[in-house]
Amino acid sequence: MAGRHYTAASGTFKPRSPALFLLLALLALTLLFSIFSISTSSNSTGNLISSRNPNSGIDYSFVSSLEKFLTKSPRSVTAGEDTVSGTTSVEDARKLDDSIWKNENQRLYDEPFYPAFSPLKVYVYEMPAKFTYDLLWLFHNTYKETSNLTSNGSPVHRLIEQHSIDYWLWADLIAPESERLLKNVLRVYKQEEADLFYIPFFTTISFFLMEKQQCKALYREALKWVMDQPAWNRSEGRDHILPVHHPWSFKSVRKFMKKAIWLLPDMDSTGNWYKPGQVYLEKDLILPYVANLDLCDAKCLSSSRRTTLLFFRGRLKRNAGGKIRAKLVEELCGVDGVSIEEGTAGEGGKEAAQSGMRKSIFCLNPAGDTPSSARLFDAIVSGCIPIIVSDELELPFEGILDYRKIALFVSSSDALQPGWLLSFLKSVSTAQIKEMQANLAKYARHFLYSHPAQPLGPEDLVWRMVRQLLLFSWLLFITLLL
Repeated sequence: MAGRHYTAASGTFKPRSPALFLLLALLALTLLFSIFSISTSSNSTGNLISSRNPNSGIDYSFVSSLEKFLTKSPRSVTAGEDTVSGTTSVEDARKLDDSIWKNENQRLYDEPFYPAFSPLKVYVYEMPAKFTYDLLWLFHNTYKETSNLTSNGSPVHRLIEQHSIDYWLWADLIAPESERLLKNVLRVYKQEEADLFYIPFFTTISFFLMEKQQCKALYREALKWVMDQPAWNRSEGRDHILPVHHPWSFKSVRKFMKKAIWLLPDMDSTGNWYKPGQVYLEKDLILPYVANLDLCDAKCLSSSRRTTLLFFRGRLKRNAGGKIRAKLVEELCGVDGVSIEEGTAGEGGKEAAQSGMRKSIFCLNPAGDTPSSARLFDAIVSGCIPIIVSDELELPFEGILDYRKIALFVSSSDALQPGWLLSFLKSVSTAQIKEMQANLAKYARHFLYSHPAQPLGPEDLVWRMVRQLLLFSWLLFITLLL
């Protein structure tokens, strides 16, 4: 058993160290505090964000927020004092390590609850503009080109929006502190003060909007730039955060950064997108996609007439784990109360999906090319109870959010049994449906990226999850020392 050792003479267990129990208690209190604050805030202010109101001062649209961001931001960036433009030396890394160690010791003695309740301190690299602002301008200047499609027919710019978590996190971190609402994470300007280092490289935009060889060359340049930094060499990237939210992005150089904390769409149980040992829950975080559809607010929810039992709209044929879609379509097509539609691109496709979800009680969420898809989060913001058909799917913010309150989980084998799924859905009571719909209205705020980032929004929950990762690592380290 962890934290105890067996004494043969007495035949009893004795505590290994009182300090260990103190640390365990501190960790438990931290986790309870995190969960309790989510619960109470959701109950007391569940309707705080009632709509995507352009007059509220909050931007939920990536395109709209980006437009404002770029008009206020420089086209080029001067590297910060702590960044290195050339190859770093072992001595540089050693000096930084000493400075960080002194800082951590001071915080340990000066801050009574460090690191449990202290704000996370994040150093944001000021990378050259070709890795940051130039890529945002590239999207901005081309996003109206709707003919740009991927090999499977998906609109490129819409895919970038779905995976734009790198923009939302960065825009919040670098905003003036007087404009920020999140208090659990602070930007610091000296590397020795940092708990973590954020790499603001837009891997998804570069993958989709640059020519293949040009993109690979940029990936190699970004890799070299980061690996030249003393902070990277000090930890081999273990305290660095790397957003790689699209599974196709950054593939050519991932193996060199596998020790960093990756921000992902899922853990890829199919094994098609990440090599063994590259991603795992003890190191990396799953973040929600950016929803394509508008929030169905309290007025929308009360006026919606949900006459369809089960709805699905999307590509009916997918690769890898998404092959179950075709089997489900064959089973459900033409059944009374079920609406199955082939997805189409553009505003027409968005309107059809939004209308269908708002008229439906349940929304089918099978795997796509990857185990997860943006459809889950479209269903949540539409007030449509997700039916998650998956045998192995890790969801964003598990441990903080209880998805059983807003979704129904179905195994692939059960879903494919003739008539099973419809019988199961019809057996769900009206009371349970109403309760889950009410919970969806409360939970929607946890999946709405925005600027400024909102308390209990996805950006906030990201840093709560990062704090939990760091606490577990810290506790493990302390346990090994005791």
